[in-house]
Amino acid sequence: MTQVRALLEGSQLNKLLVQVAGEKEATNLFTMIKVEDPLLAEQAGDIVSRMVLAQSMNMLLFVKNLEAVPDGKRYVEDRLAAGGQVVFDHGALRTVAAANTGELPQGEMAFKRFLEPLGFAVADVYPLGRLKMTGKAYCHKDAPELVTQFFVSELHVDQFSPAFQAAVNNVVSTSRDPLSPHAQALLKTLADKNQLAFSDAAKLLPELVGCFNVQHTTPALADYQALLLESAEMAWITTEGNAFNHATDRVPDVFATADELRAKGMPIKDKVEVSASGRVRQTAFKAVQVEREFIDENGRRVTRIVPGSFYEFITRDRYNDNAGNNKLDLRFDSSNAQGIFKMTDVSAC
Repeated sequence: MTQVRALLEGSQLNKLLVQVAGEKEATNLFTMIKVEDPLLAEQAGDIVSRMVLAQSMNMLLFVKNLEAVPDGKRYVEDRLAAGGQVVFDHGALRTVAAANTGELPQGEMAFKRFLEPLGFAVADVYPLGRLKMTGKAYCHKDAPELVTQFFVSELHVDQFSPAFQAAVNNVVSTSRDPLSPHAQALLKTLADKNQLAFSDAAKLLPELVGCFNVQHTTPALADYQALLLESAEMAWITTEGNAFNHATDRVPDVFATADELRAKGMPIKDKVEVSASGRVRQTAFKAVQVEREFIDENGRRVTRIVPGSFYEFITRDRYNDNAGNNKLDLRFDSSNAQGIFKMTDVSAC
């Protein structure tokens, strides 16, 4: 135990999180999230690798999701009280490919521009035809089984009605770019060298976390209502933006976890989604209900209760690939994803 503590405290990952979030929060993060030794092997120093910077971002994003999802926070607190930890499998976010997204790059490009310099690459593409979306799994090239993945979905606005497209543009055309010119320059350096100076990494990290927010101005209630008629996913983006739609805990047996949480009266999904291969199984809490602000037809600010984010559970089996290598099945499944996405549908909440 002493050796583990020494490895953690002497790691670059710990140093960066202490610098950005403070010592108390860094300790909380390592207590909560299981971090494998290879992610701690980089010793504290003046240079931060892309892998450590990516892991730091992911850990801060996980806590951000817990702050938004009380059911997820309660579950994690119960896990910690029982002596357990969370294996952060992936985070999911939604983007919009629209005619005008303001200062923000369209669709997945808003995230690809920094996920790739951080060492992530598209592992698979998942058509989400029922939702008129496409999902892409971004997996880390340096440690694919250890660094949290991203499931980035993109809404294809051109597949909807003209009225819907107009409402989308009203909402997202006001978007700001959360990455400063300096941050974008640092990302270019990171892409070229796969590392940054510690001081630069500490400056960049908060801006990366800030990308997972609402970037547009307060939407009109009429636009929200028009979008809700055709796409629960776009309505969700209207109020929640690019926040984590959900964070996901990798558990040994998702069926057992679901039964346990259901017995406790927690708002778990009725069905476990099973991939075509049978190796990936997922379920989730229902989305939290949140109060959000809109502008009504008279220009006044009004509030409504809408679906927010949620917390998901996944079980992944290992398998042998064609070369005989034993791997964790890191893939997703289009049917599973579309079933999980229903958690933020107004009718499901």
